[in-house]
Amino acid sequence: MISQKVLWVAVFAVAFALVESAVVVYLRSLYYPEGFSLPLRIMSRHHFWVELSRELATLIMLASVGVLAGTNGWQKFAYFMIAFGVWDIFYYVWLKVMLNWPDSPLDWDVLFLIPVPWIGPVIAPFLISILMVSSGVLVIRRDSIEQPFRPQKLSWILSIVATLAVLISFLSNTQATLNLNNPRPYSYELLALGLVLYSVAMFLTFRGSHSGFERPS
Repeated sequence: MISQKVLWVAVFAVAFALVESAVVVYLRSLYYPEGFSLPLRIMSRHHFWVELSRELATLIMLASVGVLAGTNGWQKFAYFMIAFGVWDIFYYVWLKVMLNWPDSPLDWDVLFLIPVPWIGPVIAPFLISILMVSSGVLVIRRDSIEQPFRPQKLSWILSIVATLAVLISFLSNTQATLNLNNPRPYSYELLALGLVLYSVAMFLTFRGSHSGFERPS
């Protein structure tokens, strides 16, 4: 049953990614007819608020899938991670199919607009999404054999530091983006730090019952 849920959550995410990519195709035809590149161009106020609303709706839809698929808090979050990760990966897959973009995994993109623009190379969200999907599947598999997901304090600390590192890497160019300037070089060091810390946190939690998984008595 759980494997079927994972499959259908992934199918939804792939289809939803196509819808999102199609919207971006239309936006780029309006604002970047010769091809997307930085610095950003001024978007009409109306389109800007529509985009913010679309991004918020996207998060709500992906979270709703997790809530509907999972049977407890961590399962719901795990399914959300799977949905978000698959959606983000196939968002770029579909853009490649439709626009033959990105030309390289190192091409820059606007990753998010809430609450301020996040920018970075395509490879960054791609790698994070792979980690999200992998972690989500592991949480669900563990939960299915009655080994609840219970992160240690150290795992929480590492995950928080990892999140801050990744966020800083995406938001360090916010001012340049808002001023319609070219960004400074992306901090791959912060991305690598975040990915390593996330991986260590998950390893510490998954390594055995004495490190975070306890069978219910």
